This record gives sequence, structure tokens and C-alpha cells, in this order.
Amino acid sequence: MMNGKILVIDDEGGIRSSLKGILEDEGYIVKSIESGEKGLDLLKIEKFDLIILDIWLPQMSGIDVLEKIKKDNGNSQVIMITGHGSVEAAVKATKLGAYDFLEKPLSLEKVVLTVKNALRQKNLEEENIQLREKIRRKYNLIGKSHAIQKLRADIKMAAPTNSSILITGENCTGKKLVARLIHDNSARSNKRFVQINSAAIPEELLEIELFGYTKGALRQTEKEKKGKLFMADGGTLFLDEIGEMSLSTQSKLIDVMEERKFEPIGSDKPIAVDIRFISSSSKNLNELVLKGEFNKDLFFKLNIIPMSIPPLRKRKEDIPLLINYFLSYFSIEYGKKQKTMSPEAMKAFINYSWPGNVSELINVIERFVIMIPDEEIKSSHLYLLVEPRESQHIPQAAENKSLDQARNQFEKKYIHEVLIKNNWNIASAASELKIGRDTLYEKIENLGIRFSE
Repeated sequence: MMNGKILVIDDEGGIRSSLKGILEDEGYIVKSIESGEKGLDLLKIEKFDLIILDIWLPQMSGIDVLEKIKKDNGNSQVIMITGHGSVEAAVKATKLGAYDFLEKPLSLEKVVLTVKNALRQKNLEEENIQLREKIRRKYNLIGKSHAIQKLRADIKMAAPTNSSILITGENCTGKKLVARLIHDNSARSNKRFVQINSAAIPEELLEIELFGYTKGALRQTEKEKKGKLFMADGGTLFLDEIGEMSLSTQSKLIDVMEERKFEPIGSDKPIAVDIRFISSSSKNLNELVLKGEFNKDLFFKLNIIPMSIPPLRKRKEDIPLLINYFLSYFSIEYGKKQKTMSPEAMKAFINYSWPGNVSELINVIERFVIMIPDEEIKSSHLYLLVEPRESQHIPQAAENKSLDQARNQFEKKYIHEVLIKNNWNIASAASELKIGRDTLYEKIENLGIRFSE
């Protein structure tokens, strides 16, 4: 089984022959060439996973060849061959991007091991690139509405700076996506993007997650713990749902932002950090400040550049774009034929209020692609997505349901069916149900009726 394609560049015929034989025995495809110039010419027309390159070559040196390779073939791994006493040159080569170096006389075992490790590293790097690209494709800022166009422009202007940014919007509108796009388009993109969700972590553990602790600082702690602040040094710290953070922790965060340093729990030695702070909230922080539930100073420090993401129901013109994008994405993801959506089904999607915002739409589209065998999604398919527990029967007394619970469950199912029948047109559904539109909106909210129950 072939494990990779390798090019050997060395002016010594004996070394070229030995390396070719050793590596072909290991199952690799190997080509060899005697000069850097010829090697670069070959690389213009042929791709190699790994290049084994001698530092000392006639005319063009191995270092010069390495620089050229890294410029034009950056995804190829390079292993340098050095002579005795040329370790300094090898170190320079490593700084220029060489994976490793082999010292003459060459050791058979060392050659094979280094080649395997270099190719493994290349595969990992390629997998990471593919994973990042896949994530970018799934989580993209899609839309043509004025709000989304403004948001794109704001990200473009704000990303290159180090200013703190506060992103507001309802749950599941894409606040983390915007934070990630800001990081990816900043000078810190090659550093870590670290996230901490204040709403998902108990108050007593949030400080531990942020600051970390030293060995023995807490009961039953035999090891130290690196906090999110330490991990985000040089990069970006995303404080998701900052409105849920306690006032005590907020005060400590102000100190970190002002002094650019912090002390882990149990330590009196400050650690200097360089962090860009991005925060988000689905709550109105201005109101929390007025109520005394959020620190005013912290609000001002976080809100240097405010960004707001509107709910999906307020940018309905973006819904068809999102639908087509994710129909394509999930069709590729699951190896299905490209699905389309009928005008009637599209109308239902546009009429729906999407309380779960973009996340809900993505989940529904994914379910459509998996569960519907037809290539065109029609309004009739919407019935297929009602959960069996909601549609099979009215609860029996044996299920220990109260009369109110049974009535609510039946009402929820019935209203849901009428909404589907009317393509989520509230006026039409309310007319069929013989209730007012405001009453229908209230029932949708109180009963928790969703597009796909």
C-alpha cells in the first residue's frame, strides 16, 4: 500500500540510490534528482507529499531551495540532510519551515521513522485545514438583507483592531459565528479562539474556568489547571452570554482588562496576558446595568464596538438563501442528491416565525435532507416531521396526564397541523381556527409550537 510520494534532492548518487531503495521498500513512491534547480523545475509540474533535501548542493544551496519550496509548495513537508558540523545550518532550515533534519552518515531506522512522522504531521495538517474549511462552509454569514450587509461591513472594519466587541441578539442568531469571523479576520487568527459560556457553567465554577488554579489551591486538586485567560493569551477570548456572569466575577474581569494580567487561584504571581475580548448577550445589558445586575464599568469596556444580529423573522429575505445553502451543504455532507424546495414549502418556511432562529432552520433542513427521499421537498412533507409522540394519539389517563395537559397537547397538535396546512400564514390559519391573529401568536408562544415538532 502506497503511503506517500517523496522527492529526494541530493548531489551524491549513492545517497539518492540508498534513500530510493529504503523508502520504496516501505511502500512509498520515490523520485530522485541531483540539483536544487532541477528539483524546483520538477515541482512545477508534479506534486510531492515530502521532499528530502540536502543542505549542501552545487550552485543553488539547500537553504535557498527550501525557501523557494515553502513559498511555492507550502503544503509539502521538507526533511533536510546535513553533513557533520552543519547543525547550525539545519537549525536555520527548521526555522524556515523544514520539518526535521537527518545527519550524515544516515541511519536507516532514523530515516524511516522521520519520514513516517513527517507524513503523519502533513496528514494532520491537511485534516485540520479540511475541518476548518468544513466549519467555515457550514457556519457562514449568509444573507442579502440590509442588516446582514451592515454586519459584514462592521466585521471587516472592526476585525483588524484590538478593540473589545459586544455582540447582541436573540438566542441562536449566530453570535458565536460573528465572534469567530472577527477572530479569523484579525491579526490574531493564527492564535487561539477560546470560548467560555457564562450561562452553561455554574457560578461557583466560572471563576475557576476563567482564572485556573495552582496545585493544591483547592481541595482534592493535585494538579494545576490552566484557565481560559491563560489559554487565550495572544488570541481571542469569547465571553458568551456575559449577562449571566456574577457581579463578583465581573469585577475581577475589569481588573484583567485594565491591567492585562491576572493571578490564578492560589497564586500571588501575576501572569501577563495579551487578549482581545469579544462578548455576547441575548439580554439587554443596558437594562441590567440600570437594575444594578451588571457592572457599568465592565459594560463600557466590553461595548467599545457594538454589533447586533437581528432575529431571522426580521430578515425574511435571507431565508431562501439560507435554505438553498444548507440544502446543498447537507446533501454533500450525507452523500444525497441535491434537494430543492417547492414554492409552497418555501412559502411555509418564509411565513414561519423561527423562534429558534438560524439554528432551528439548520436543524430542520438537516432533518429534511436525511428523512425525505424525494429530490423536491414539498409542503406535504412538513407533516412527516411531526414527532410521533405529538401526533399518534391523545394521551390516555394511564399516562398520568391532567386534563389541562391533555387539552394543551391536543391543542398544540391541532394548531400545528392548521399552520402547516396554511403554509404558516398566520392570517389564514387564524381565520380557519376562528380566532384572532394576536390570540394565535400568543398560543404559538405559550404552547411552544415549532416548525418541526
